[in-house]
Amino acid sequence: MAQSGQVADAVSQVTGRPVELVEITTYGDVSREQLAQIGGTGVFVTALREALLKGEVDFAVHSLKDLPTGQPDELALAAVPQREDPRDVIVARDALKFTDLPRGARIGTGSPRRMAQLNAYARSHGLDIETVAIRGNVDTRIGFVHDGELDAVVLAAAGLHRIGRSDEVTDFLSVDTVLPAPGQGALAIECAADNADLIAALGELDDPFTRVAVTAERSLLAALEAGCSAPVGALADLLADGQVVKEMRLRGVVGTTDGTRMVQLSTTGPVPETYDQAMALGRELAAEMLAQGAAGLMGERAL
Repeated sequence: MAQSGQVADAVSQVTGRPVELVEITTYGDVSREQLAQIGGTGVFVTALREALLKGEVDFAVHSLKDLPTGQPDELALAAVPQREDPRDVIVARDALKFTDLPRGARIGTGSPRRMAQLNAYARSHGLDIETVAIRGNVDTRIGFVHDGELDAVVLAAAGLHRIGRSDEVTDFLSVDTVLPAPGQGALAIECAADNADLIAALGELDDPFTRVAVTAERSLLAALEAGCSAPVGALADLLADGQVVKEMRLRGVVGTTDGTRMVQLSTTGPVPETYDQAMALGRELAAEMLAQGAAGLMGERAL
């Protein structure tokens, strides 16, 4: 609701028209099952897309990392606004940072991707942690820490920032430690594909650099044939020389949730100028990862 409200304000500014928020509850919002068990892919967006197709709403705002990689022909991704901080963060007891957590620290997350990378980092740096599968909204998750049930939880920086709770973060996890989910920190604004006027209006909010970056990340995810509950991390960032953007680097990782086996690769090339070029970048890195055994690491799901 917070991020939809921010987009609604932005749409009002560019169109001069009022925007009404319509609250829709999705299966992903109400289910307490682990994402890996309910399938992950689409559980947060299906109800919104159905409302779009029925004409009950004019456009929908999604967290891009929740959006399935296949785009329905009837719907258009009209805008990908400028990305928020894509990093994951720790909210820990006693304001501790990740590397200062005590031996045997219990860290909660609902994400196999986060589990895989946290466990791999801990293993390679001599840390002793236990990752614990959790679900729930921000209050519920942070509540586990305040209640003493967990030592820390992992959340997305962008989500906390959008609801004005960044001050509760005790540590920002470097993308060198934990690569975010493909599209993390970015929003997707979707509407009917046959509404050219609305697509043009919403297009005012589109950020071209964010769009090519997340397109490459999601292409990698699709080429690995993985859903949003798979232990896959990806980040495309722009490499600049002063004010001039020179290249794009795409990094990808996949691993078993216990962190014992990981495939992590990167590629750097010219900034994609078209959708097809961005898609190709993701597919090429995915092919290299598959050649190194990535497919065998994705069958495992968090229990």
